[in-house]
Amino acid sequence: MRVLELYSGIGGMHYAFQESGVNGDCVAAIDINTVANDVYKHNFPHVCLMNRNIQSITADEINSLHIDTILMSPPCQPYTRIGLQKDVSDNRSSSLLYVLELIPKIKTLKYILLENVKGFEKSEMRNAVLKCLNNSEFYYRELILSPCQLGIPNSRHRYYLLAKKKNLKFCFDNATLNFDLPEDILKALTRRKHKFLGERCIQDMESNKDCYVLDKILENVEDVQYLVPSKLLQKRAWVLDLRTSESSGSCCFTKAYGHYAEGTGSVYCPYSEEVIKEAYLAASKYGRETLEALEILEKLKLRYFTPREICRLMCFPEDFTFPDHITKKQKYRLLGNSINTYVVSRLIFLLHTEKQFV
Repeated sequence: MRVLELYSGIGGMHYAFQESGVNGDCVAAIDINTVANDVYKHNFPHVCLMNRNIQSITADEINSLHIDTILMSPPCQPYTRIGLQKDVSDNRSSSLLYVLELIPKIKTLKYILLENVKGFEKSEMRNAVLKCLNNSEFYYRELILSPCQLGIPNSRHRYYLLAKKKNLKFCFDNATLNFDLPEDILKALTRRKHKFLGERCIQDMESNKDCYVLDKILENVEDVQYLVPSKLLQKRAWVLDLRTSESSGSCCFTKAYGHYAEGTGSVYCPYSEEVIKEAYLAASKYGRETLEALEILEKLKLRYFTPREICRLMCFPEDFTFPDHITKKQKYRLLGNSINTYVVSRLIFLLHTEKQFV
């Protein structure tokens, strides 16, 4: 494969391609986010990274790269459930509409993988993408998957579109939107396990799959910068999603993690679930938002997961690093906009494979 990364961000697609085991190179990447580009260039200094608007690139420029694969994760804000859901009328959709104009003009294009937020499957944009693929003689498969389905203790449901030229075959037949992969496909994909999968896997209640426990990804953190602030703890302690080292799951981490308390990601407690329950029960006797309740809850030492821990949950390799000038807030935002590299690596393998699994 000769890969072009569109909306390349911090390099999640690049790492996924590396882990997929498919032979090839990421020959170029494009993103307009200068902070994300700093991180990408820091980790992949030899890749041709274009810091420009995707709508400024021409079909001739892409054809000169002789690429056969496009990996992309377009902006999700027009389709997310907490946004305005303006869909194709959102200005942030314009670049993907432009990509759809380019696809028929890219002479050597054989493979496409598109990732987006759950909800994209109901959008007008999704219909426009499928129309483009049909007109350009691509077969496609659609999936909605979460890392916990592949043994990773994190809920991050995402829409995935796999497309390939009609002279190429898919290794599975079902062309309707799949909310889960057939069991034989799952077994084939997980033969190549993520390195954290192993001896301490327990069943995740959401997915009914064996996921490793969070103890595997934890750092030894004493820095007070990660503690949940007292002011936030007093007001929002009752809506936090608390996890321990023995938990086999976690909530989806978003770009607002560390800024908003609810629905942006889980919070870590170094004590057992029994200790947590006892503390909350004792605090509730004084009433929520009281100083007495706060004093009890502060003893739990609740903290945010660190960027490195979130990197591990999103399956970035240990040699992935941020440049020194990237702030904690920027790290959370960039990770919240990125992908789970292990899940996508398995899908790239699935996209490239033509042999039917038995």
